[in-house]
Amino acid sequence: MVNIAILGFGTVGSGVAEVIEENRERIAGSAGEEICVKYIVDIRDMPDSPFASRLIRDFSVVESDPEVSVVVETIGGTRAALEFTRRALSAGKSVVTSNKELVAAHGLELLAIAKEKNVNYLFEASVGGGIPIISPITQCLTANEIDEVYGILNGTTNYILTRMIAEGCPFDEVLREAQRLGYAEADPTADVEGYDAARKICILADLCFGKNVDPEAIRVEGISGISLTDVDCAGGLGYKIKLLGRAYRLPDGRVTAYVAPHLISDKYLISRVDGVMNGIVVHGNALGECLFYGAGAGKRPTASAVVADVIDAVKHRQRRRTIGWEPADGNALADARDMATFWYVRCAGSPDVRALNPRRTLERGGERVYLTGSLTARELDAALGPADVRAKFRIL
Repeated sequence: MVNIAILGFGTVGSGVAEVIEENRERIAGSAGEEICVKYIVDIRDMPDSPFASRLIRDFSVVESDPEVSVVVETIGGTRAALEFTRRALSAGKSVVTSNKELVAAHGLELLAIAKEKNVNYLFEASVGGGIPIISPITQCLTANEIDEVYGILNGTTNYILTRMIAEGCPFDEVLREAQRLGYAEADPTADVEGYDAARKICILADLCFGKNVDPEAIRVEGISGISLTDVDCAGGLGYKIKLLGRAYRLPDGRVTAYVAPHLISDKYLISRVDGVMNGIVVHGNALGECLFYGAGAGKRPTASAVVADVIDAVKHRQRRRTIGWEPADGNALADARDMATFWYVRCAGSPDVRALNPRRTLERGGERVYLTGSLTARELDAALGPADVRAKFRIL
């Protein structure tokens, strides 16, 4: 029997305990031995929980118990979660997490500790919730040189944009509905301003390109400034607006990563990823393009991915999984503003149309929409000059 401990008994932590209890026999068959939740660490009293007898408050009990070989961290954030993860790994225990903020900000350090102690630090659920993406990148696609990864990485923003596109509902109204349905937090900033997606694209870039990408160093734009006017104009031109996290390798070996709204045509499968679903595209030089699709969040899907990592950690107790990335110097990350792309621009006034080199234009109530030629953000801003810019988005 393998004993594990769960840190944090919120949505994901409780889901992990439930999945292990419900699927005990199948999990034992996959792991090669039974997995038992010995401790649940939480500061709250939960007398009505079926797992109440396993609740403790003192992490040091877990840390010092030689019978606990795997710790599941579902606390979230980077304070207590970082301290407890460091201590668990240093004590020779593998750690499994769904905490994308922690992995994006401190994954390099934590993976180094895991390597030193010959244990595992696994985080399948940190990017796509229930979508298998970390394991495919680190195992199934290792014969490929991956040159690009991008995706719809946040179900809240995708739900909001889907409703705006399909039903013409304004942003504020759909956000309130998403909060009522439990898709958005009371403070939705991390979702709607793109920070959640930024953490996830950093982890994907780390794994795909092998160099550490600091989430504080990438450019992030959210969806709070998207209006129904832009949704309507984009639709009239044959596009949908989606929030994408995107990272790719440049010919000189540097990497660029960013989060921003994009116009996407229906020639891309990812344009059909709607509602709260996520979609992640990986492009390899041997495979070509591959789309991973599924539920990117939620209690059961995320718990499913966490438990799969627990099984993996148990199976790799004698020989740890090879997973990780290297530190990056200051020149490894290229500024997304220096990357040329096509743009959607809606403005009033008189931009330098020749410099914009538009492929299509659309007039609407005193405003003009341009689908530009390939320009960097700096070139675009110079071409727009004093024009009153109402919106500008990249085109995939």
